[in-house]
This record gives sequence, structure tokens and C-alpha cells, in this order.
Amino acid sequence: MKTHPNEILVYYDRETSVGKKVLALARSVSNHVKEIEYKKNNITPSLMKGLLKQLDLRPKDLLNRAHPFYQKHIQGGDFDSEGWLNILIHNPELIRSPIVIRGKEAVLCDNPTDIYKLSNLTAT
Repeated sequence: MKTHPNEILVYYDRETSVGKKVLALARSVSNHVKEIEYKKNNITPSLMKGLLKQLDLRPKDLLNRAHPFYQKHIQGGDFDSEGWLNILIHNPELIRSPIVIRGKEAVLCDNPTDIYKLSNLTAT
């Protein structure tokens, strides 16, 4: 699929303030923003593996350990990489921060301004 060179993909939870701020910043630096909500769009194992590879992270690195579901059902669990991956896929609300992709670069935006870690993006 052909994409615009400045296209920014934002994987996020629209219910979080960080998600809303990251989306707003993405729109301020590019007219080509595609938003993908974790909860509305099924994240496939291959998509999640691709995101993790681009981020150079392990599945458990994406988990929000403060989330009540994590605290109640997952904390202290001993899972292999595939198990952590399945937890993320079936519980996307546990993804701790928005993921922003531009070209071959990706960044986990714990802070909205982390979007500027992508090459050639500047605040306007």
C-alpha cells in the first residue's frame, strides 16, 4: 500500500489525555495522520509483533502495570513472550501509551512530546 511520506500512524486510546494530546500534536506536524484506536480496531498478533519490532521492545514493556485489570489479574504472573503478546492483544487497554509510526520509525509516547523523537518532526 502506498502511503504519503509524511503520513503518521497513531495507535492510541482515545479515552486517555495522553492519547488525545499525541493525536493533536501529530495533526499539528502533518496533514496526513491516520488514527487507529486500540479498542475499536482488532490488533492482530502479526501487527503487534511488527509494532514491537519497530519499537525494539518486548510485549511486557508495553504494559501499564498501574491499570486495575493488570493489578488484579496479571500482576505476579509468569508468562512467556507469546503469553504477554496475547495479554496485549486481548486487553489493548493495558497498552501504556500511544504508539506513533512514521515511515520505518516508531516511538512509544509516554509523554505527548515524545512524538518529536521521530526524525524531521518539529513543533509548530
